[in-house]
Amino acid sequence: MFLPGQAVVCIDDAFPLGIQLLYNQLPKKGNTYHIRDLVPGCDFNANHGEVAVYLTELKNPTNKVGIERGFKAERFAPLETEETEEEDIFQLDEVLPSPNQKPLRSPDLVPSW
Repeated sequence: MFLPGQAVVCIDDAFPLGIQLLYNQLPKKGNTYHIRDLVPGCDFNANHGEVAVYLTELKNPTNKVGIERGFKAERFAPLETEETEEEDIFQLDEVLPSPNQKPLRSPDLVPSW
């Protein structure tokens, strides 16, 4: 899933007819956004079990109970950049042991006759 601050790209902007009455701004396919928050959500018919995301770039009005409507997380994909890929790749010699870590030692093997 996503983390707050993570860059994502909209992959699905096919919203049900009339949805624009509930939102000031809707995400557009191919545009990049940043996750502001993730919350348990429900679909357009109030069925629970979905994950909703709030986007930093889009701010929408709240519903009758004071909650901003989010967007289905499945409408977005993580934005892959060269910078992200380079951060995820590290060399073994870059991993340093903790100063409190004892050196690894193979256990003495004793025959079990």
